Amino acid sequence: MPTLGAIADDFTGATDLATMLVGRGFRTVVAVGPGSLDGADPALTDADAVVVALKSRTAPVDEAVALSRRSLDALRALGCRRFYLKYCSTFDSTPRGNIGPVTDALLDALDARRTVVVPSFPATGRTVYRGRLFVHDELLDESPMRRHPLTPMLDSRVHRLLEPQTRRPVARVGLETVRSGPAALRAALDAPERADALTVVDAVDDRDLAVIAAATEDFPLVTGAAGLAVGFEGAHRGAARSAPASRPGDPAVVLAGSASAATRAQVAHALDLLPHRRLDLAALRADFDGALAELTAFARRSWAADPGRPPLIYAVATPEDVEKETPAGAEPASDLVERALARCASHLVDAGARRLLVAGGETSGAVVSALRARTLAIGAPIAPGVTWARAEVAPSGRRETIDLALKSGNFGATDIFTTAWEQLA
Repeated sequence: MPTLGAIADDFTGATDLATMLVGRGFRTVVAVGPGSLDGADPALTDADAVVVALKSRTAPVDEAVALSRRSLDALRALGCRRFYLKYCSTFDSTPRGNIGPVTDALLDALDARRTVVVPSFPATGRTVYRGRLFVHDELLDESPMRRHPLTPMLDSRVHRLLEPQTRRPVARVGLETVRSGPAALRAALDAPERADALTVVDAVDDRDLAVIAAATEDFPLVTGAAGLAVGFEGAHRGAARSAPASRPGDPAVVLAGSASAATRAQVAHALDLLPHRRLDLAALRADFDGALAELTAFARRSWAADPGRPPLIYAVATPEDVEKETPAGAEPASDLVERALARCASHLVDAGARRLLVAGGETSGAVVSALRARTLAIGAPIAPGVTWARAEVAPSGRRETIDLALKSGNFGATDIFTTAWEQLA
């Protein structure tokens, strides 16, 4: 029976956290939305931890809160007694939310007064020092996240980002207290001025995260990026990973919907090595089904010509590929890309694809929904924050088992589209 329940605000974040938990010895299942938390499913009842994947990061606040509350209720029904709200390590949000409102709602439902806010994930270059969030050696508001199309991050001070979003006081604890150990940190968190607060805690390496985890081990709810899980301890170290579903040589494909700088570099690297097609927005708007049929035919030809080179279907390789203005009356490019890649994934699985690597949080959510996956069993890690997962899918009603990797736009080495497959050998 699972005792740890987590709620992630997007699909790549869910697999990111689940990967960390598996590495710490938790048999972990990702459930696709609260509707997948069927207490009779052995995959769930045999797990130590369950992570619910939501598509709520940029949803309206009321919708994000409602989905998170439903997820909490379902996790409690499964037996979970400790909870983890997982959000992006770049604290993707707007002045209205959704991190603050969801945190408030979960604390209220748990009858809890306080929690910690820990976006640090040093393995991916995200750290908090003096309350300011860094992306590698850049402040958040000086990083590419400043120009994010949905959640532009214009301040690096986490407490200032959070204060407009929450009904609770926002406090801070500095690195010097964390470095004094779990007892000192717990004393600081127990101080009267933090009794009802959301407390932003500095952390610049994994040792700091382990201290935070130890100091908050009896908190009903913790919040943060996946890095905080480095301090958790499960009972099945070395025996919690799922075996691959596919075999070497099975048809594979890369679907890249992200326009982030990291994904653009990954696409650019792969263009010299993989067969590829860029999504043609004009063609999709003119004849959506026809354009998808051509992409499916392209993938089939690629598999036949060289099974060892997965075709790449992508949206953006350079900043110039980003549509600057939506034609009058047309579907916005971001929505069209999500819809096209999601439908493409369904067609390709029906055509025989058994290995899919998907880049982009919003794209990943759309693909998983289109494939009608209910749960993901975490397999081999690819990179910090990126993993393979075994998924049962049924895009056209017939169930198939595939290997699926969901990659945040910002994660992974430049060669990930060509090297990720080695982990399935």
